[in-house]
Amino acid sequence: MLSSLHIILLGFFLIKCNGHGSISDTPSVLAQSKLVTSLIVDLGYEQYQGYHNSSFNLNTWLGIRYAAPPVASLRWRAPQKPARNRDKVIKAAAFPPRCPQGPQAPLVPNYNYTGSEDCLFLSVYSPANASGPLPVFVWIHGGGYGGGQGNQDIGNLSAINHDGFVSVVIQYRLGAFGFLASDEVYNDGNVNAGLLDQHAALQWVQEHIYLFNGDPRRVTIAGESAGAGSVMLQAMAYNGTLGTSLFNNIIAASPYLPLQYPFYGWQPSQAYYTFARAVGCDLGRAYGNSSVTIIACLRAAPSHKLQQANAEVGASGTWGTWAFLPTTDFQFIHHRPSEQLARRAVNGLRVLSGNNAMEGAAFVIPNITTDAEFEAWLRLEYPLLSTADLNDIHTMYYAPGINATIPFATCGDCNGATAINVGSEAVGPGQRAINLYSETTFVCPSYWLAEAFDPKYGKQAFKYQYSVPAAQHGADLSAEGLRAETINVSPDFYKAFTTVWGNFITDGNPSIASSLANGNSNASYNAASRWPLFYTQGQGAYQMLNLNETGGIEYSAHVVAYPEPNVEQYKGPGLRNSIRQVDAYTWEGGRGARCDFWKRIGRRVPE
Repeated sequence: MLSSLHIILLGFFLIKCNGHGSISDTPSVLAQSKLVTSLIVDLGYEQYQGYHNSSFNLNTWLGIRYAAPPVASLRWRAPQKPARNRDKVIKAAAFPPRCPQGPQAPLVPNYNYTGSEDCLFLSVYSPANASGPLPVFVWIHGGGYGGGQGNQDIGNLSAINHDGFVSVVIQYRLGAFGFLASDEVYNDGNVNAGLLDQHAALQWVQEHIYLFNGDPRRVTIAGESAGAGSVMLQAMAYNGTLGTSLFNNIIAASPYLPLQYPFYGWQPSQAYYTFARAVGCDLGRAYGNSSVTIIACLRAAPSHKLQQANAEVGASGTWGTWAFLPTTDFQFIHHRPSEQLARRAVNGLRVLSGNNAMEGAAFVIPNITTDAEFEAWLRLEYPLLSTADLNDIHTMYYAPGINATIPFATCGDCNGATAINVGSEAVGPGQRAINLYSETTFVCPSYWLAEAFDPKYGKQAFKYQYSVPAAQHGADLSAEGLRAETINVSPDFYKAFTTVWGNFITDGNPSIASSLANGNSNASYNAASRWPLFYTQGQGAYQMLNLNETGGIEYSAHVVAYPEPNVEQYKGPGLRNSIRQVDAYTWEGGRGARCDFWKRIGRRVPE
């Protein structure tokens, strides 16, 4: 008589043979039994010894190699399959080395830009003793495409959702190592190498996740900030022709869309040559050898010089920017996001798309206090805009007659003040800049991504705004179970929001019980129990949920890195969930119309 473990393993075997491989490349049921019970996983090219995390009842493998080390000859090329290495079983009990880091300008004191180029690893967290196979959650970290690493702890997110899915956290090349672009890189390598790394990790999931009790047919990819921007670009990969071959669902929390130029554009080219000069390769010199090209010189350079140049060039940009970013390469990424998403050309079936109420404060130069300073900042930030564009922006982002001194708590569709002129970090021209940057870079991309998953094409989109004060960029991670909890997020809200994510991962629908959405077991109807589709033409278009709290005790604190006034926030006791359905188009004084405007002029932004 088969034990429950053997039944589970037999399920693995059948899945592997049903469209995902052949009997010849599948370990035997007996072999899998030994591997599972000992937490040794045989990937064919390497074997890894995992460990059991009793705190969260998760079997865990940290630092699994999914691609070959990008040695000098593989710099700025697509990732390669790992070499066969079966001399020993590798212990997978420590986070992998992080990739070299590239800073956001301006450089903060004591910034540590070091890392290892051998950083293409991922980690897997599988619920112990779970019947399977389970849905798969793939997390792509943020950090402006220049920083960050795959060391996120998904234990709380998994536990609150009853260990209903297997989790994978990936790393990818960053900064100049992942996003150096120019004609020369394109002709002798690959631009967007970091995106290709992510793509390779998703292919790894399809090939190997069954060994960890995961179902490759039910994959959700997710991220925040540049991680969410990455998710958006993976949805656009190969002009949206991949269907559900790599994933079904997408969670994009504040998708970061910086200016996206063609790979040969003036900004990527300028960054390329500035980087080459910093390394010592500006004239094609390989340290005295003038017969080689710039890219050959860069490939021959010591890693420490490349890392130092990566940091120097990144620190020299305009306030709040990163120097090396995804570009339109016409191969992996065929079009600008605002253009392709408008054509509904996307991979996957469903999206949960979110933004925060105050995204832009950390990215806008502080102390913009006059209209002239606002306009100077606007011309510097978006140098390709026409005079007509600037005139339209002045009209849309200026609300006369608003008392800019009134206290402001995000309400979105209230009469009077909106985020155009009054915010928790600034008022008047300063807030205009913050809100404009928020919309062009995070908010409107979240709208465009949701629009792309149109029910008319057999897809579904669900939309939300995270508004718990101060709702700065990244604050939602503390309410999603991916960062330490904070005092302004009540236990009721935390459980509700993490369950929203969990239900979407496991069921493809973020709806939660009304009692959970309201908190304190209040079972009166809440729109979160039947989460509306974002966009259904002719009926209920642009519907989203505003996720907020009321009550609590007021306190103030800094919420961004640079000196700013303390921001009013609220802590318990007394915090209560406030989750309600709103019209995303009329929200914040007509945000939907402003996003339509940015889409129309996207070529001149470019985005």
